[in-house]
Amino acid sequence: MLLGMATLNAGADTLGGMAEDFKKAAAEGTSTHLLGIDNDSLLLKKDDGFYTSGLRYTQQYTMRGASQLTAFGWRIGQEQYTASDINLPPARVGPPDHPYAGWLYGGLFKETHRADGTHENIGIDIGCLGPCAGGEWTQTNLHRLLNQPLPQGWSKQVKNEAGAVLYADIAPVRWTFGPSIDVTPNLHGRFGNIFTDAGAGVTLRAGRLNLLPDQSTLHAYLRIDGRAVGYDATLQGGYFSKGNPHTVKPKRLVGEAEIGLAWNGAPYAISVSVVRRGNEIRDLSDAIGTQNFARLQFSYAP
Repeated sequence: MLLGMATLNAGADTLGGMAEDFKKAAAEGTSTHLLGIDNDSLLLKKDDGFYTSGLRYTQQYTMRGASQLTAFGWRIGQEQYTASDINLPPARVGPPDHPYAGWLYGGLFKETHRADGTHENIGIDIGCLGPCAGGEWTQTNLHRLLNQPLPQGWSKQVKNEAGAVLYADIAPVRWTFGPSIDVTPNLHGRFGNIFTDAGAGVTLRAGRLNLLPDQSTLHAYLRIDGRAVGYDATLQGGYFSKGNPHTVKPKRLVGEAEIGLAWNGAPYAISVSVVRRGNEIRDLSDAIGTQNFARLQFSYAP
């Protein structure tokens, strides 16, 4: 009993310390606004499909130490998943095609970046999966605005479920090859009733490099990543939901590659990339399930 009370007190002290650090960073740190966009239509595709859109807004407060940056922040985002072709009518949306799904979330995080190029990131997202996420409204109105074909299958989307996802990313080492090339491996994972997976990757950068995110840079990069999937509610439906129109089984191993260009000329920064993601559905052929989408990120630190 005494041990349990001591553990609770230690946990409360840790949370209290993080809350105080967040307040201090918000009051004294540098504020940065970030907008992230993932979309396959940016590659001039007209049928959309699978992970078709992601939109994130992030605000973080950064404190600079002698040899590292520590950032506390919050974010809000929406992801949309559809069948392989949004022109398919509801009657033709079914296994092994991707279910329609929306994921709307908000969360808090802490990041630490060191001058040697290593970093850690830990956070939690809380949100909802299904019609409550507003995926149908967002995609339909955006396509109407852009005069693109309207999605037909949102009536077959997965059921509502509240969700929470813990996530972490760590880069424990950085290898350099002269002043203009570096390689950084990382480990990452998510745990929750929406996404549960773990993976590892490596990023190669070449150009004028930065070791800390607020330093100027202009470089190209290549990221190779692989993850083992435990649960994916956008494919399998919510962990606790029942009566989904259709669900599919995920592939347990999924690869991903990203190639892009990043520029930071404070107070502005931009990165532009193309992501190729491997097939995520077990019973779907790789020729159909593999997808490409563009990724854009803009940031401003007033």
